[in-house]
Amino acid sequence: MKKNILLLIVLLATSLTVCAQRSKNLVKELNDFKSKKVLVVSHRGDWRNAPENSLQAFKNCIDMGVDMIEIDLHKTKDGQLMLMHDNTINRTTDGKGKVSDYTLAELKKFHLRNGMGRVTFHQIPTLEEVLNLSKGKILINIDKGYDYFKDVYALLEKTGTTDQVVIKSGYDYAKVKADNGDMPIVNLNKPDAEKMIDSYKALKPVAIECCFSEVTPDVLRLLKKVNENGSKIWINSLWASLNAGHDDDRAVELNEPDETWGWILKQGAALIQTDRPQALINYLKKHKRH
Repeated sequence: MKKNILLLIVLLATSLTVCAQRSKNLVKELNDFKSKKVLVVSHRGDWRNAPENSLQAFKNCIDMGVDMIEIDLHKTKDGQLMLMHDNTINRTTDGKGKVSDYTLAELKKFHLRNGMGRVTFHQIPTLEEVLNLSKGKILINIDKGYDYFKDVYALLEKTGTTDQVVIKSGYDYAKVKADNGDMPIVNLNKPDAEKMIDSYKALKPVAIECCFSEVTPDVLRLLKKVNENGSKIWINSLWASLNAGHDDDRAVELNEPDETWGWILKQGAALIQTDRPQALINYLKKHKRH
């Protein structure tokens, strides 16, 4: 019996070491500007097979080998950070109102809905729960949450996950520099896109999220400029308006992955945010890019 217990402890310790090493490898990959590998970012977790922004959706992502999960934050009446995309809990739970209308204990009485709108047994997770689940296993992209930067950072330090989390912002460099420092989002079709890209040149963020509803010579030029300024290109394949029609549904439902993910790769993307994580991982592996 003692040998079995010892063997179990050794196996558990080995497993924990492997998990911790995976996050370190992902951070190294994220910061390797010359790497040809592409990081897969799963939008609100694996929401097709579990409620969006749920612990189960993130567990699924970890199991399938996703590199980063995308989450959104809102704060409760008693100051707790919860995962919720919408301004209200109406669509995704069996409750109604804003996160800020409730305390943590009150919110935990509600349950998340799945993609069909059916109520499940899953509860709304706190950011701390997600950080503990993800520690050493996967990177985290906080999309809606920049306004809570200091609260987020305190939790990162508490959970030992400061090197695993990216916080995005659509603000210009001056505000970001004055506040904290994070990953910018730039709409390449807007007139001030180049000015915003250039303003971040000094900060040299690890990546810049680039959105565009149509492909123009300027869009293609600005994508190259992001790389020339020393940042990786992040492109969303979620829906057509973010990538000029090179989206997930076209890749999967029309069976045109080369015209979608293949096209995105040709633009130099090093991170792709998707609603079809497993299909994208399979595609990238086929082309030896994951």
